[in-house]
Amino acid sequence: MESHLQIISLQNARIKQVVKLRQRSHRDKLGLMIIEGYREIRRAVDNGHPIAELFVCPGRFQGENNADLIDGIRSKGGSILECDVPVFDKMSYRDRPDGLLAVAPQVSRSLDDLTVSECPLIVVAEAIEKPGNLGTILRSADGVGADAVIVCDRCTDLNNPNVVRASVGTLFSLPVVEAGSAETLEWLRDKGIRIVAATPHAEKLYTEADLSGGTAVVVGTEQYGLSQTWMTEADIKVRIPMRGQADSLNVASATTILLYEALRQHKHE
Repeated sequence: MESHLQIISLQNARIKQVVKLRQRSHRDKLGLMIIEGYREIRRAVDNGHPIAELFVCPGRFQGENNADLIDGIRSKGGSILECDVPVFDKMSYRDRPDGLLAVAPQVSRSLDDLTVSECPLIVVAEAIEKPGNLGTILRSADGVGADAVIVCDRCTDLNNPNVVRASVGTLFSLPVVEAGSAETLEWLRDKGIRIVAATPHAEKLYTEADLSGGTAVVVGTEQYGLSQTWMTEADIKVRIPMRGQADSLNVASATTILLYEALRQHKHE
């Protein structure tokens, strides 16, 4: 494996493969993902996620800590590939690239891989359609120190570059699992974790619910909400008050509110 290689051709096969990794089918075929940006790559490295290749473009660097990150990846066997600006811009999917883009194995965990605390806080995100929303949910879950995020019946690929970007790399800092709703329900019941379903049609306000014990906050699609499976099985249904004309919040915003209320109650239990 090369420790350092320079690429100046837009037709280079490795550059073309990185561009193809924007497509879910190509990512799944190769079992790879792309991570762009210093913060995101740093978070992956700090949490032990291996980096296979790191493409660097000094002409796009924005910070002063790049050398340490690059040296650290090189020392662990990652290939360092230097590109000029046109080549890097062909791979980049950001408005303001910072000259760092990595290729890494996909994030892939199952429910069997999860270990939870004595009083766990879990997020269950069912059929979230937009990568930005899923990424923001991960960021909020990391913010409250959630034990895990379980993505059920996925519509959005967890390894989508825009999920990584919206999560600011927190995809790598907490356990994230993909599973079906039925097996997730069975897993939660087995662990004795209370299921709290968020729905605008609930009678109880989220501040009136007991979220202090082991809790799974379950959120669904913005258009249709949670499936009947989760609505039927929920131990508690809660709503967030809406005083204006809109009848519901963005799913990521709603998740953040519920998680921080759960955190507040956990701290005072």
